[in-house]
Amino acid sequence: MKVGFIDYYLDEWHANHYPKMLRDISNGEVEVAYAYGKIPSPITGKTSEEWCREYSVALCETIEEVVEKSDVLIVLSPDNCEMHEELTRLPLMSGKNTYVDKTFSPDKKGAEAMFRLAEQHKTACYSTSALRFATEYKAYEGKKILAMNTWGPYGLETYSIHQLEPIMMLMKGKPERVLAVTQREWANLLMEWEDGRSASLLCTGGDCPSVANLCLEEGCRALTIESDAFGGFMRNLVEFFHTGEIPVSHEETIAIMAVREAALKAAGQPGTWVAVE
Repeated sequence: MKVGFIDYYLDEWHANHYPKMLRDISNGEVEVAYAYGKIPSPITGKTSEEWCREYSVALCETIEEVVEKSDVLIVLSPDNCEMHEELTRLPLMSGKNTYVDKTFSPDKKGAEAMFRLAEQHKTACYSTSALRFATEYKAYEGKKILAMNTWGPYGLETYSIHQLEPIMMLMKGKPERVLAVTQREWANLLMEWEDGRSASLLCTGGDCPSVANLCLEEGCRALTIESDAFGGFMRNLVEFFHTGEIPVSHEETIAIMAVREAALKAAGQPGTWVAVE
């Protein structure tokens, strides 16, 4: 199975590691064969041609060429989700199974537009954080979570998705409003659900473990996420490529993007509740 990469720029962590992960997890049955990068890396300066030479991947000059030659597609750009609507347009019209890397969209409106395009063209697609597949969370799926707290590394804009996904996956329902307290890169968010439940997340702005506390009817549980979440994610991705069965519903991803959008607004006006639209 030939995978095509479509990226804003190819020399980034996901593009650099996914080829080996996919090859290893599939025993060589799934390989990254084609790639397109819109610009050279603004961080390292490495061009798409240089990246393809290093990773033994065929360089494509256009997104159209990647879509035409590949069996399945991965749209990357993990640190620039504002590029996803442009980069996914042709993949989502292709009818080929397509994975869109986290974070799916800058806002709810963009997420709805991309999924609408995919549905119009019968293209199976999804997006997720690898943290969704951490085994520590599995025992709590389907349980009633009364409240939840998580904290994890780096900044709110790019890395909050790794906390929002597990929170929304486990708590279900719809958050009604979000409040933020910030200090430089440190961002602490409080989310309140329509039914009165609440959750909070903390982005530390620097390196740290991913940790969660869950409040259940039978008591509290503390989790440190140490399992191979990326391994679980890669197994899930390979299965999706083979079956086209979507593991994360479009509705859930849209809801997560709506909460993230409200969270970023709240971070811009600390101490003020912002409604989740």
